Amino acid sequence: MEFLRAHQLNIMLVLAGVCFAVTLCGLVSKTSRVKKLSLFIMGIFATLLMIADRYAYIYRGDESELGYHMVRICNFVTFLCPLMIIHSFNWYLTDFIKTDRDGKKIPLRLRINEILVFVGVLLLIISQFTGLYYTFDAQNRYQRSDGYIISAVIPLIVWLIAVTVVVRYRKSFGRMMLITLLVFASVPLLAAFVQIFFYGISITNLAIAALTVALRLVEIIRNGEELAAAHEREKELLVREQKNMRQMVMQSASALASAIDAKDKYTHGHSRRVAEYSEMIAEVYGKTDRECRDIYLAGLLHDVGKIGIPDSIINKDGRLTDEEFAVIKTHPAIGASILKKINIASFISIGAHYHHERYDGKGYPEGLQGEDIPEIARIIAVADAYDAMTSKRSYRDALPQEVVRSEIEKGRGTQFDPKFAEIMLGLMDNDTDYQLQQDDVYDV
Repeated sequence: MEFLRAHQLNIMLVLAGVCFAVTLCGLVSKTSRVKKLSLFIMGIFATLLMIADRYAYIYRGDESELGYHMVRICNFVTFLCPLMIIHSFNWYLTDFIKTDRDGKKIPLRLRINEILVFVGVLLLIISQFTGLYYTFDAQNRYQRSDGYIISAVIPLIVWLIAVTVVVRYRKSFGRMMLITLLVFASVPLLAAFVQIFFYGISITNLAIAALTVALRLVEIIRNGEELAAAHEREKELLVREQKNMRQMVMQSASALASAIDAKDKYTHGHSRRVAEYSEMIAEVYGKTDRECRDIYLAGLLHDVGKIGIPDSIINKDGRLTDEEFAVIKTHPAIGASILKKINIASFISIGAHYHHERYDGKGYPEGLQGEDIPEIARIIAVADAYDAMTSKRSYRDALPQEVVRSEIEKGRGTQFDPKFAEIMLGLMDNDTDYQLQQDDVYDV
């Protein structure tokens, strides 16, 4: 106690600075308006408590006019601040409990506390004129009066009731917050009791200020944890929404692709197979899972433009005339026009628009050449040509694997991007049973 007596003025100064700092930090916290305001008030009054208590000691015995007024003002503030802090603490507890109980009435005990705080403030004001709590001697020094015990008993009762409220509604608080609130509500009880026997040391006030700082810090930590948890929930929700959106897009694309393929009695499942072959090429090339899924989706809708081509041309028995082929050649532009309106997956229009471009520049509709052709379209071009050769047509059956291989080899660097053609050839080499082709049972 002697150490505390010797250094308490410095401790008060440090606590005042810390209280003010954490109070300002609390203003930017993301918490309820009531909690933020109650903690702010607690912090401000804790800061004032330390400043007033410090100057009350500094000017004690100073017989100047300034000393006369400072001693009286500071002692009044020193007695007032603990009452205002407990008032704010009641407010803080009320918000916690009302939130947990869906806005139900304030507990009766907290209402009683508010009445006691009001009585305490009223008696403090009365004591300024009657000397009920304290007086000042001729040397301007503070002296306890016989009624001082009342000023200690009222806060004791208020803090004790606060402890019972915290215990009663403990399920409203997290573990760390429960411990902090119990300490905050109970330690001043012990400090106030000890304060009665130690004159000249502000045990209770130092304890209240220190605990106010601790409560503010715990609230900041708690708020940070809640923000982190909320961020994780939002992230999980976003991931789930993105997954659902991808599934919805994929399901819609699959339904549309099936509708397109249904126009051609000879190529059922063509869009799905092109999508699968494109994805396989992308995987071997080293694309990420996300990129592979995008390429699959683009492959699935690469022929969407055929929806604008007359069935009589698509299902014609035998080879097409030049005029009919000219109509067929419009399907990439039609597909791009349809798909470019899908903003959430703009890449799918690229596959539809450019999958008939050739690496040597002799393709359509734009006549692009080499690396100018979008990569996704160069991948789909190989997969599309491969499926066309391995599927039945009105004028021929599926080509033998060795013939298909020969055509792709000849197309390297002319019709196809050499690296993607090479990957397709590798896939064919691994397909010893020739499984990568139209399956009448599966595709019809």
